Formats: sequence, C-alpha cells, structure tokens
Amino acid sequence: MLGPIAVAVGAMAKYGFAVAKFAGIFVAVGGYALLWGWRFAIGLVVLVFVHEMGHYIEARRLGLNPNWPVLLPFFAFVAFRRENLTPWAHARVALAGPYLGAVGAACFWAIGEATNSQLLQALGYFGFLLNLFNLIPIGFLDGGQTLRSFEYLRRGGGQSKAYIVAALYAGLALALVAGMIASHVPQHRL
Repeated sequence: MLGPIAVAVGAMAKYGFAVAKFAGIFVAVGGYALLWGWRFAIGLVVLVFVHEMGHYIEARRLGLNPNWPVLLPFFAFVAFRRENLTPWAHARVALAGPYLGAVGAACFWAIGEATNSQLLQALGYFGFLLNLFNLIPIGFLDGGQTLRSFEYLRRGGGQSKAYIVAALYAGLALALVAGMIASHVPQHRL
C-alpha cells in the first residue's frame, strides 16, 4: 500500500530538478502570455532560451560544468562552477549569450521577412532589443559581467585580452543596434 507512494517520492527526489526546470518554461510562457499573447510568449521564451544556451555552450566548452538554463518570467540564468573562472573566461561566457541571442533574433527576423510574418519580424526586433538591453554595463546583466572582467584584465596585466573583450563588446552592441534598425517596422496607429 505504501509502495507506490515510496516510488513516487523516490522519483520526485531523483528527477525533481528536471520537472522544476521544465515547469519553469511553462511559467515563463504563461507570464509573458499575460502581457503579449501566447504566440509572442512562446517566441520570446525561445529567444531567451537561445540566449541562455549561448552561456551554457561557452561555459561547457571552457569546462565550467554548467547547469541547464533556468527560465522564469523576466529572469533567466545558467549556473556554473566558478572555481576555475578567470576574468577572460568570464567575459567569454558573458558575451556568448548575447552573441547567440543575436543570431537567434536574426533568424526570427530573416524568416519573418521571407514569409512576411509580422509576428516573426516583431520577435526578431524584440530579440535584438533584449540582447542590447542585456549589454547595459550594470550589475548582474551580461554587460556588467563583461565590464567587470574588462577592468580586471586591464588592471591585472591582461591588457591585450581586455582590448579584445572591449572590441567584442562594442562590435556586438553595434551589430545589435544595426539589427534593430533593419528589423524595425513602423507603426501607424494614430
């Protein structure tokens, strides 16, 4: 009689993390759907997931043992081990998300242009905007992480790497602005 309950509790203990992360995707879609509708919400969650996978892939490539991305409304992250994290590696992980996010936004926009889908065009524009916003050099945003790494490298003897980080950051920001300008669809509602 208690056997099925024990099995259920054991399964939840063993696989609960996967259920929680998978449920986070539904919560994120639901949160965004309340604001913009379910179709836009699904596209936005895909864009955020692509962005977070950029961090995940680079952290994994650097041997930082990252966890799968956690997605919640207005908040997403990839956790990884920081014991072997140098400022150079931290800058690369921080910039990898917006770089892959920009590629995802460009794909949405290109498909939207090819199929004349205003939804995909809007998602492409919003993806460029979202990744550009994430480059603001404050706090926990990717831009803040990049600026902190840049400062450590510049002061700590890694000036050539600091300038590479600065060039990657500036080039990405300019590319995102160019993507926003190219994908902008004027609204004539008034």
